[in-house]
Amino acid sequence: MPVGVMLTLAIAVEVAATVSLRYSDGFTRLVPSAIVVVGYATSFYLLSLILRELSVGTTYAIWAGAGTAAIAVIGIVALGEPATAVKLASIALIIAGVIGLNLSGAH
Repeated sequence: MPVGVMLTLAIAVEVAATVSLRYSDGFTRLVPSAIVVVGYATSFYLLSLILRELSVGTTYAIWAGAGTAAIAVIGIVALGEPATAVKLASIALIIAGVIGLNLSGAH
């Protein structure tokens, strides 16, 4: 599997796990709790494979930044969180940073 696809999958799985945290009710609900545990384990496993080819700093920054931006957007769009100007500008800065890291080369 290409490293870019693995990184995208690692981000998507981490985002799903993070959203599931909201629904786990302090790990008292089985299905959301299982999604959290399996999701984070899968995401970190994929990161370990990605790090065979890419630098840890760039990889982690892209993974964390893209995941953070995605969670913030999901919070606004699906969970009713406020979309303040500062929040939207901050999401744009995160996205710009991830793009900048990708353009700088991830090796």
